Amino acid sequence: MNKIFREEACSIPVYAECDVLVVGGGAAGHSAAIAAARAGAKNVILMERYGYMGGDVTGGYVIMLPNLSWYNKSFIRGLQEEWFTRLEKIPGAMRGPALKDIGSTEPALVHHWKSVSDAVSRGTYGGCKPSCLVRSVFFEPNYLKIEMDKMLLEHSDRIRVLCHSWGTKPIIEDNRCKGVIFESKEGRQAVMAKVVIDATGDGDLYTKAGVPFQSLADGETRSSTTALVWRVAGIDWNAYHEWRTRYPEVDQAFKAELKGRVGFRSIPIASNSNDMCWINNWHADRDCSRIDDQTFTEMHTRATIYDALDYMREAVPAFRNAYLYDIAPQLGCRCSKRLTGEYVMTANDFAFASKFDDVIAWSSTICQINDCGPVEIPYRAILPQKVDNLLAPGRHLSADNVAIDWVNLIPQCVQTGQAAGVAAAVAVAEGTGTHDVNIAKVQDILVEQDVPLPRNEKFRAKDPSYEELVEEKQYGLYTDMAKAAREEADKASLKKFRQW
Repeated sequence: MNKIFREEACSIPVYAECDVLVVGGGAAGHSAAIAAARAGAKNVILMERYGYMGGDVTGGYVIMLPNLSWYNKSFIRGLQEEWFTRLEKIPGAMRGPALKDIGSTEPALVHHWKSVSDAVSRGTYGGCKPSCLVRSVFFEPNYLKIEMDKMLLEHSDRIRVLCHSWGTKPIIEDNRCKGVIFESKEGRQAVMAKVVIDATGDGDLYTKAGVPFQSLADGETRSSTTALVWRVAGIDWNAYHEWRTRYPEVDQAFKAELKGRVGFRSIPIASNSNDMCWINNWHADRDCSRIDDQTFTEMHTRATIYDALDYMREAVPAFRNAYLYDIAPQLGCRCSKRLTGEYVMTANDFAFASKFDDVIAWSSTICQINDCGPVEIPYRAILPQKVDNLLAPGRHLSADNVAIDWVNLIPQCVQTGQAAGVAAAVAVAEGTGTHDVNIAKVQDILVEQDVPLPRNEKFRAKDPSYEELVEEKQYGLYTDMAKAAREEADKASLKKFRQW
């Protein structure tokens, strides 16, 4: 409709003032709040629209975190690994190769973990890498909800949590973010802050702040799909794995028929328990920030669950006694809007092992260009243009429509969220803006928070073997895909030179 309703101007009460305001309690926002408090911020507010933390992890049931290691090194540590040190104390709460076993090529262990997605290395380009164990973890989302709450409560003297509060509009004055207007059952109010972290995942704040951004990713990518996850119990996952290994053609036909029956790609994936799996799905060319696409995804997925489950029971022996366990309480969001920050990540960063002075995360990913090897994420990829004191970590960070598929998963959200929290704390402590924050100090604190960072002297002194590994393994650039990408880039550079 083209009709307009003009709202009357009104005065908005200030609910609170703080040093660091984090909007969104998902993987990025929760990590930002914890990291800021641990880095010295004394007055942090974490605002979350639901009544629990975790976002896609605990509410959308993205209950596996892939490729946290490369060869025998765990690259995604810090707060991400802390999740698991907490969960492993709870019987049955998590499943995946232990840290001490990552990189192992021992045949019995590799065979055991092959039934669990991504627990064994994906690529063997050119025979350069035998199959080995990877730190990929599956977990029970409800246990993680509890542990994420505990992490916040442990810092209750520094972090104030506002649940059921939806940040809707940034307060911008003189190209600086001064706070956020939010809605709740108490009405419209404002929180004023020295630094605001937009961890909404969809750029709910920075897209209203006058900074450059991009819309939905390429319709052919994973990021241009939505999902509503549901879980199935009463199964035998190990038996299913043996069946699909013995009859791969039948398994492929099963998945194709399942897709045909429900109208969108759906596949069962392992969970933290052998008697349960989750059904991930991909509704193509859908935007998780559009009302129509959100509504369609939720209702159409639920409308197909009975038929899908009936077919699974009939087609797969290991699913004969399967039953619906539960449905994720919130939409599965992959990508909608993306920041166009001070730096935009591209596939070239994976094909050329780009090095950044402002590196804040060294992230092993699912990208096979560099054989899932670690890529550097710069601070500038979470730093909006034009507006100061506003940071944007998480799945809406600055990347093009190809690279976004590799840097917007949960582990990268945790990494960039942790870095944003530390940067905000440093900026507040030293009285600087986020654009001129002391990045060397941010990096040092991240290392103190158990984050591996290349070329950082504190980390080198602590463990030089990480840089030795990536140099020995050529940063993963031995793959045919990386070689082809570099050849194409060289051709493009030569063409440009000749035109000049």
